Amino acid sequence: MPRPNPSKDLSLKSLELFQTCARDGSLQAAAQEAGLTVSTVSHHLRALEEHLGVELFNHARRPMVLTPKGQTFLRNIEEALLAIRKAKAEASAGSVTEASYLRVGTIEDFDSDIIPELAVFLSASMPTCDFMYQTDSSHEIIDMLRNRQLDIGITTAPDERLSDLRDRPLLRDPFVAVLPRITEQSLSDIFEGRTKLPFLRFSSNLMIARQIESQLRRIGVTSPHRFECSNNQTLMAMAAAGAGWTITTPLLFSRAKQFHARLRMHQFLPGKNFARTLALVSTPDCSRSVIELVDGKMRRLIQDHVLTPFHRSEPWLADSFKLID
Repeated sequence: MPRPNPSKDLSLKSLELFQTCARDGSLQAAAQEAGLTVSTVSHHLRALEEHLGVELFNHARRPMVLTPKGQTFLRNIEEALLAIRKAKAEASAGSVTEASYLRVGTIEDFDSDIIPELAVFLSASMPTCDFMYQTDSSHEIIDMLRNRQLDIGITTAPDERLSDLRDRPLLRDPFVAVLPRITEQSLSDIFEGRTKLPFLRFSSNLMIARQIESQLRRIGVTSPHRFECSNNQTLMAMAAAGAGWTITTPLLFSRAKQFHARLRMHQFLPGKNFARTLALVSTPDCSRSVIELVDGKMRRLIQDHVLTPFHRSEPWLADSFKLID
């Protein structure tokens, strides 16, 4: 066991690298994420163990495994590191023109028009900044934020509290039922079990699918299903062809314009309606000025591209499909 070496200062970088290695179980992964060499990461870990006088990892195991003392140490420093990251973000909330690198993740719901306009806007507003854009599912984006692979994400807000990230509610997007226009079945027929029209569902691994299934159980609706898909456009195509009915949201429905003439969108009955919240989620060390810039532009783009035209064509959605102040 190393002996304590109080003459060496406790390095913040060593603590951060220790946390990353504990999460990833790999010196190589931690080095790649931090932009350092493997030997530099190893040096920081050895220095930390020497300072504390304990072994934090079982060095004979691969992938790296924490010792019991390492597990205790990790629990004790995680809140402190989170507080430090928040403090650094507040201190660095200066001009966005000074930002050098920004990694943005978004769900595909905004991919066709809003995100390209956001990218053009941010590029002009942050002239010295390099950008990386990632499109993925909500749970993947949140995982990437937690692993510090993204700085900011636009995603469905999960049901659980994001204690390790910062989130700003952005849009209330209510769920709606979509039926093929060619069918004579009504939403009441489906809810009361008077139809064999199958339910076309989102893939069960998606956050939106779990939200829909939970609410269907709450309101006591069951429906036979024979088709599952992760792509909203495919679900809309199947419904338009008369293959079944589905549940989506106005935002997603707006992206399937080519099928609108063959679909009917229905509001759920009072007491049975439900919605998802889209949010701007960021790491604790993302600059507040950058968050404000992205938040403000996203709100304007959503209002212009989605809400205003939708409220004009579907006025019954005005009270439920809206930006969250």
